[in-house]
This record gives sequence, C-alpha cells and structure tokens, in this order.
Amino acid sequence: MNTHYDIIIAGGGPIGIACGLEAQKAGLSYLILEKGCLVNSLYNYPANMTFFSTSERIEIGEIPFVSNNVKPVRSEALEYYRRVAVSRHLNLHLQEEVKTIQQLTGPAEETQRLTGPAGTTGNGNPDPNANFTVLTSRSSYSAANVILATGFYDLPVLLDIPGENLPKVTHYYKEPHFYALQKVVVVGASNSSVDAALETWRKGAEVTMVIRGEGIGSRVKYWVKPDIENRIKEGSIKAYTHSSLVDIREGEVTIRTPDGIVTLPNDYVIALTGYQPNFKFLQAAGIQLSDDEKLLPLYDPATMETNVKHLYLAGVVCGGMNTHLWFIENSRIHATMILEDILSKRVHTRPA
Repeated sequence: MNTHYDIIIAGGGPIGIACGLEAQKAGLSYLILEKGCLVNSLYNYPANMTFFSTSERIEIGEIPFVSNNVKPVRSEALEYYRRVAVSRHLNLHLQEEVKTIQQLTGPAEETQRLTGPAGTTGNGNPDPNANFTVLTSRSSYSAANVILATGFYDLPVLLDIPGENLPKVTHYYKEPHFYALQKVVVVGASNSSVDAALETWRKGAEVTMVIRGEGIGSRVKYWVKPDIENRIKEGSIKAYTHSSLVDIREGEVTIRTPDGIVTLPNDYVIALTGYQPNFKFLQAAGIQLSDDEKLLPLYDPATMETNVKHLYLAGVVCGGMNTHLWFIENSRIHATMILEDILSKRVHTRPA
C-alpha cells in the first residue's frame, strides 16, 4: 500500500473533495482523509435544510449540479458530492481521523527516524520529498504537502452553564418530529436556530427562543426571516431578546432577561450557539493564530499556504471564529490556488 503522497488532504467535505479533484487533474498523488462519512458536516445539517446558494454556485471540479429547484436541499447536495467522489474515483479514506501532523526538518536519517515506513520509498530509503508525517486513527503516511480542509462544524461553542451536559441538551438539530408536543427552548437567532424553531413549532412543540441580541440575525435566509418574525409577533413562538440561558435542569430552565430572571418548564434545549474550528489541532500543526478573539490562522491569501511551509488551509477553517466569512460558494477557488502554488514550487525546484 502506498504511504507517501504528493498531497494529503484532511477533510472530506466539498472543499476537500475539490482539492482532490485539482490534485487528480494535475497528475499528483493524493489522499483525502475524513474522520466521518463523506461530506460529514453536510450529513449532520438539519434534514430539511435548503442552501442559501444556488446549485451552480456550490459545484466543484466543473461538474454540473442539477437540483429540482434553484436552491438545492441537503439530500440533493449529499447525492451530488457522492456522485462526484464515485464518478471521479477519488482516493478517499473515510472514518479515518487525522490525529497529528508532524513537520520533518532534519537530514534523511532524521526523516527516516521520525516517519518509519511512511517516510521511505519503495526500496526502504528515506523519501526526500517527505515534508510531513501524518498520523491517523488507522495508519501513518508521509506527504510533500498537506491541505487542511477540516471545516468548523465538529466543535460547538458551548454555553458554559450548569446543566449543559444533560441528555436533554443538544448543540445539533436534525429533524423536528422528535420534539413534537414537547416544551423546547432554542438558543440563538441564526439560520439553524430559526429552522429549528419553525420546524419544531409546526410539529406541535411549545417553542421559546433565547436570543442574545436584539432580534433575528441579519444573515438569516431572506425567505425564512419574515416567517419567524411573524410567528414571534403573533405570539406563536415566544422570544426573549437581549437575554441568555443561565441554568438548565431536569424539567425547567432559567433565563436572564432585561426584565429579570424567568424560569420556564422545559423538556429539551436546542443550543445552536455556533461552531468553531479545532484550534488546538491547528496550533499543534504549527499554525499561528491571531491573538484576538477572532483566532484567525496565519496564511498567505494568494496561495493559502500557512506560516508552515507546504501546509495549506482551504475552506471555512480559514476564518477562525468568523465562521460566516467562508462557505462552499466563495472558497471553491482555494483548491485551484493551492494546486497552482504546489505546481509552481515543483517546477522551480526540479533539477536541471
């Protein structure tokens, strides 16, 4: 089995797949490593989610995405990216998590010591093109270049309040039927929060929204925003603005509001307070982060190369805590930018 690649791509989402397609087109050896299922983040989106972008704007590799309506739904996106992976015979390892990325900096002997079999050529000699060792939950590989397209959906931003770890609390919303006829608190005012509030209410849940700001978020999908605002205005869905959830207990919750503390009976809490990249993983790989609350990773916007040579970022992970800056539509180009940089370096370093 080959264990050395020109490029290893961590993340099997749409942007990771796009990077694999570009590597394939360039004739480079590559491996995509995904710790979950194919396009794992999209799989974990709400079952009835409709994309904000149109189908052609989330196409990758110049492969057409045909949907029933202008804006595709989650099931159509899952099928599209699956067909792309299968039809292009992408080199994918699913359910294999990248644990560490080790940069190799010594002479050949040191490279061999650090990497073992993964850092050697077919005849057992140290591979001179191995800049990294990538250790996973299953194996070890070496690579000349590594692309991190790991997204941000795996780690929720926690409320950090008593009771958050109770079984009735979730930071991911899937579908509404489970909450039918229950008393539900939805924390947040983003697209996911609004979808959860509307869908569970329509299944008969008694829904209360807890919103830190003054109202529904400005980036909520334009065809949904009037719906939720009208439901709040008519009183079908109760919303506490400028408020925060401060305690969760079996059977009830406590909310701090501008008018004082409110205690409500409660069956379930859907805390959709956002998500964040795995910053510890980025730092362990040597990537520098900004020293403010944004935690922006350091990279060259012209090439997507980080402060670690031959280590690149692609997709929403580039935004740090500003997870709304990058999405499929505007980060597809990262794949092309990265491969252009990798290929230019190969040309410049090729022996005469």
